[in-house]
Amino acid sequence: MTELAVTVLGHDRPGIVADVAGILATLGANLTDSTMTRLRGHFAMTLICAGDLDAAQVEAALAGLAADGRLQVGVREVAEEPAATVAGEQYLVSVHGADRLGIVAAVTRVLADAGGNITDLSTRLAGPLYLLVAEVELPKDAADAVTARLAGVSHELGVEVMLRRTEADVL
Repeated sequence: MTELAVTVLGHDRPGIVADVAGILATLGANLTDSTMTRLRGHFAMTLICAGDLDAAQVEAALAGLAADGRLQVGVREVAEEPAATVAGEQYLVSVHGADRLGIVAAVTRVLADAGGNITDLSTRLAGPLYLLVAEVELPKDAADAVTARLAGVSHELGVEVMLRRTEADVL
């Protein structure tokens, strides 16, 4: 069983996910993890698939998607890893307020300094309003210190920052 990481980047259009998933299904690739988003008209997808696969064969099969130059496709083999174990506590961080330079850097620095591992992060700019939502795994008993430091970031940047506990088994 081989695991491959597949990335698809480029100009968005309807049907990209269906095209990629269809090609991979034809090759016998099982999609085990994936994420996809559209960023201001640009498509970005990363997925992990598993099966009796060869990276070059998968890349060749997906090459037609990039033929017009609007998409870039990459495939590489990844080492199989044991099932992830949750080493800490699951939290959701949300930030909203006026857009300004340094929001992501400041918030993620607080999380990193506390030993937090960001497992998902997305941001959106809607007019002058900036929104950041991140799922993070924090070491046990770190939440109070992180909350205090995030309050400082909130004050310094003039944005609202909230940290709340989530359940690990809720996607």
